[in-house]
Amino acid sequence: MSERMKLEGAMVAIVTPFANGEVDWDSFGRLVEFQIDGGTQGIVPCGTTGESPTLSHAEHDKVIEFVVEKVAGRVPVIAGTGSNNTAEAVRLTRHAKEAGADACLIVNPYYNKPPQRGMFAHIQKIADVELPIVLYNIPGRSSIELAAETIAEMYEKIEMVVAVKEATGRVDMGSAIAAISDITIISGDDSLTLPLAAVGGSGVISVLSNILPGEVRKLCDAIVDFDMAAACTQHLKLFPLFKDIFCETNPIPIKAAMAMAGLCKEDLRLPLMPLADQHRKPLADLLENFGVNLPNK
Repeated sequence: MSERMKLEGAMVAIVTPFANGEVDWDSFGRLVEFQIDGGTQGIVPCGTTGESPTLSHAEHDKVIEFVVEKVAGRVPVIAGTGSNNTAEAVRLTRHAKEAGADACLIVNPYYNKPPQRGMFAHIQKIADVELPIVLYNIPGRSSIELAAETIAEMYEKIEMVVAVKEATGRVDMGSAIAAISDITIISGDDSLTLPLAAVGGSGVISVLSNILPGEVRKLCDAIVDFDMAAACTQHLKLFPLFKDIFCETNPIPIKAAMAMAGLCKEDLRLPLMPLADQHRKPLADLLENFGVNLPNK
């Protein structure tokens, strides 16, 4: 078996900026540069935060092409190409490979709720594309959960599987995976980046990085350097924001925060809605405490 792709550190689940219902490519280009300048170590387009459920297939393809072009090899691009339709996931993944993505992020097949053996076969089929796979274990969005044993079996038997984005919200799950497999574990929850690191996690695919990439990078650098005292200090400093950017369904709060900071418009596609008024001041106050300039708050 050849050496597998290694992912670690601070990666961003980048938003898809919209303006008047269409993808705002000018803002998108600026957001990519903002991430690179802020020290982000990987960019993940077309994930949950990128509102992939309401992107058309043509938009989905173009977003990945655009991000790959703008990143220009400076950091890995991990394209969200999952689906509950295996043939569709294969098509999306093949396109991402042709566009130049470095890896793909494959969410659990939602809604049709396959058994564990079905999820294994799903990943096995996508692996035929020969693009490194990051499993995305998020039962809160998919209604099913990849078992730790299934993740371990995928890593053992499917060479293209390189990591798991662990988003069950349970540190015990990270422990269960690490106890039986050497697969790279990446946190899917900002607030669990440090707790998961304590049991072997290697970084985060972050929502907060959309507005504070440098602060999330500091946390991950401390983790990678095994400086747990510095990591704990940074985690506790960021913790109120980790929680507040999920005061409503992601990506509603982070897009509100980015709009306050002038990074993009607060445009979301239905059925998502702009942030409720009662959450705006607390979020703005927390951001200002971090020195974020909010010209549009």
